[in-house]
Amino acid sequence: MISQRWLIVCGAMCSAGLLWSAVLVGALVAGMRLLPSTVAVGVAAVLTVPGVIAGVIGNRWYYRTTRPRRAWSLTAWVPPHVPHWASMLAGVMFFAFWLAVVLAFAGLDGDTELRNGQYVFNDNGRLTVVTESSSERQHDLEQQISLGILGALAVGGTFMTGAILTHHAAPQPTETQSAGQPLA
Repeated sequence: MISQRWLIVCGAMCSAGLLWSAVLVGALVAGMRLLPSTVAVGVAAVLTVPGVIAGVIGNRWYYRTTRPRRAWSLTAWVPPHVPHWASMLAGVMFFAFWLAVVLAFAGLDGDTELRNGQYVFNDNGRLTVVTESSSERQHDLEQQISLGILGALAVGGTFMTGAILTHHAAPQPTETQSAGQPLA
């Protein structure tokens, strides 16, 4: 069993990772890189990964689930005590990070390299000389992909740890309200 304090710490870290990723992705979309990729992505990973792991393990222990029994039923994916607005908010935030990743992938033109003092894109062996700003934009898109993935994971980790932390205040589910079974 995961202790309550550990869940609070992991949930807070995951929430901080979510905010960290959201701010940095927003800045990248606006055309500003606030931090180097190693720092931005490294901090996001350190903040996010423990909360995601604690959320997955905690949800498995608390709710004894392996997968939903009905794929498109909200009660199959969300514990019964979690308000629907919270699950919808998590879904919207997850979609926003997913969209940021997809748009960044769409903007990539190939691998950027520095050859003989010139910036080039290597697209399946075809080299194209580009400006330094185009090369920097490619690095920004790569950072956006990494932060978008970590941000989406942070949404899930925050949601799962929050569900576990609020479980004690929830009424005990009846046979028809348990996760994975339809409501009566």
